[in-house]
Parts: sequence; C-alpha cells; structure tokens
Amino acid sequence: MQLFGLADCNNFYCSCERVFHPDLRNKPVVVLSNNDGCIIARSEESKALGIKMGDVFYQVKDILEQNQVAVFSSNYNLYGDMSRRVMSLLSTYTPKLDIYSIDEAFLDLSGMGTSEYLTDYCKKMVKDITKGTGIPISLGIAPTKTLAKMASKFAKKHKGYEGVCMIDSDEKREKALKLFPVEDVWGIGHRHTKKLTYHGIQTAWDLTQRSESWIRKELTVTGVRTWKELRGESCISIEELPHKKSICTSRSFSGIGIDKLADVEEAVANFAAACSRKLREGHIVCGAITVFAYTSRFRMDVPQHSIYQNVHLTVPTNDMQELIAIAVKVLRDHWKEGGFHYKKAGVIVWNTCEDKAIQGNLFDNVNREKQAALAKAVEEINRKNGHNTVRVAVQGYNKNWHLKNEYISKQYTTNLKDIIIAKAK
Repeated sequence: MQLFGLADCNNFYCSCERVFHPDLRNKPVVVLSNNDGCIIARSEESKALGIKMGDVFYQVKDILEQNQVAVFSSNYNLYGDMSRRVMSLLSTYTPKLDIYSIDEAFLDLSGMGTSEYLTDYCKKMVKDITKGTGIPISLGIAPTKTLAKMASKFAKKHKGYEGVCMIDSDEKREKALKLFPVEDVWGIGHRHTKKLTYHGIQTAWDLTQRSESWIRKELTVTGVRTWKELRGESCISIEELPHKKSICTSRSFSGIGIDKLADVEEAVANFAAACSRKLREGHIVCGAITVFAYTSRFRMDVPQHSIYQNVHLTVPTNDMQELIAIAVKVLRDHWKEGGFHYKKAGVIVWNTCEDKAIQGNLFDNVNREKQAALAKAVEEINRKNGHNTVRVAVQGYNKNWHLKNEYISKQYTTNLKDIIIAKAK
C-alpha cells in the first residue's frame, strides 16, 4: 500500500526560540513580522490567551506585557538553520524526503511494514527528532498527500495520538473527513470556501459526496485533484505543486522617509539579495524583476514621486550579483532629486520557472558556470558564518533603512560570535 507521511514542526518559529530559551517551555511566546509589525507565530499558550495571527503588535502590546508573553523579532537565519537540521534527521528515516516548506516535509513510507509497526516506527521518529533538535513535530500518515496533511493536523491537535496519526482504512478516512472543516483542506482557499459554504458544504466529507463533474465545474481541475485525494486516490506529486509565481521583498522606512539615493540604493540592493536567496532556496529562477520606491501617499504636504519599473531578463537567473546590479541600475536611472522622501521601496522577482528549465540565449555573454560556482561558494560561507558575511559592496552597512527588530534573538547556530558558551563555576 502506498503511504505518505507529512512531518510538520509544531509552532516552528516559537519552538526555535524555545530551543535556546528552555525557561520559556509551557509559557506564552509570539514572533513578530518584519519591522516588528504584527504577530506571525504563536505558541499554544499564546493562542489560549486569545492572541490572533496578524494582530498588530502595538495594539496588543499591553496585553502581551500583562500576561508576560515572551516576544521575539523574526530571526530567519536561525529558523532556516534549524529547519535544515530537522530535515537532515528526517531524511535518515525514509528512502525519499520531499521538503515542502521551512517546517514541513513529505516522507515516502510505502512498504515499511504493518500499520502497527509503522506507527511505532514513526512515534520513535517523532521522539528522536524532538530530542535531537529540540523542535517538536507531528506526523500524519495516509495514502495521499492531502489526507496526510489532514492527519498531521489531528496528530498536532490531539495529544492521545502521541504525535502520529494514521489514516490507513476507509473507516478512518470517513471519520476524519466528517470531523474536518472544508476551509482547512489543503488546496481550498478563501474564495472557494465561500462558494462551498454557499452550497452547503461544511466538511471535507461533504465535499467528497459531490460528483466529479460538479467539482470540475465549480473548482476546476485543481479542485478535482483535491477531491480525488480526499477519496483516497493519490494524484498530486511534489513536482506538480506550484512554485511561487513571484517573490517580493520590501520595507517601509521610519519617520518621514529617506531622501538620500545612497540609503535607498543600499536598501534595494539588500532586497534584491533577499529575493535571490529565496529563489535559490526554491530551486527556481526569475525571468523578470520589478523595482519600486515611492513617497508617502498620505502626506500631501511633501513632494510626491514614485518609481515602478519592470525589467525582462534575457536569460532567467537567481544570481545575487546579477539581480542586485539590475535593481540598483533601475533605481539610479529613475531617481529624482528635489527633496523627495521615499517612504517605501522594494524588489519583486517574477515570471519564475525551475532552475533546470532555463532557456539560454545565443547572445548571452555571461559566464554562467563561473557565476554559479561563485554564488555557491558565497552561499556556503554565509551559511556557516552568518547571513551577509560575504556581500556585494553596494549592500553596505548603513543602518538608516534597516528593519526594526528590537526583540531579535542571537544567531546561535550560524554566527560564531553568538555561540552559547558554558562556563564552569
């Protein structure tokens, strides 16, 4: 029998912070978005206090302080490295591991023994991963990826499963579908949820009771795949999952904004570098890049100006130096002097495809092989020594545009300066 496992790290960002702050176990923790704007991660204890995902930080700051909630700014260097450690350990338990996101991975568990044996095997896996990394995980097992994702939610929600929930029979599948809200089904977005609710579909079970023709009409071919997966027919592969069509990195600047080209230039260079990193992590390249910067739209008492330019690339790329060079040139070419204070700037990379599917150009004069080797070397140095240890000069070290991250933790696993030192008394 074909079986998939979906390993999901519990409250991942909060769990990463707790690894290096063991005193925060069983205590409320939240992680903030870029610029400490809003809450993007909550521990179970924080959820119990009524703190919601997306709550604006300054609006709930008093509540957090009253309940002694530990607050952390986003530390993506730490989270990325902890993810790598989890995935590395997971790979030792399966012949095939497909990483789906920073905190999720699919495992091929086919032919690995009886249900009883496999359950015990996976419970040991969950315990070993938690012990080895400090990150608690939940594991859902089922004959399809959609059902496995559903099972992982049950494993996370109900402690009686001991971290592992298996759906390996029609009886278990039917029971799970009837208990699972349709809006929580993998692949059912907000727009489709409203439509389904209108038609009286409240649970995953209700969805499976509609005909294939009805599903195709209302949810298109993508919905049909989800419908089939819920009925126990595996038809979605990792390779078929859509990659991000675009990646945007942008920031709002404090105060009235920034009026110096050098400062905005530095910011844009770092945004392009961040986009490059995300492209490489997803094994994709972009065929176009957009650079934008604009003054405050709510300040009519100051001069207004905006930059928004698209550049289509001759050869798709994810190379950091190339993307930075393009982004900076666009900014310089369209910069306007005259007392303009830019309140926000950003870089968008789009028109993406897999890095294995790059269409070359006869007139391309870039040594792609040499460029890729250099990028790999830089990436490895930065992974070992900390983000931006090696950078393009234009990225600079200016602090004028940098993120507000008053609650940032140390980069314990990626920066030698932040390594924890134990001192004997």
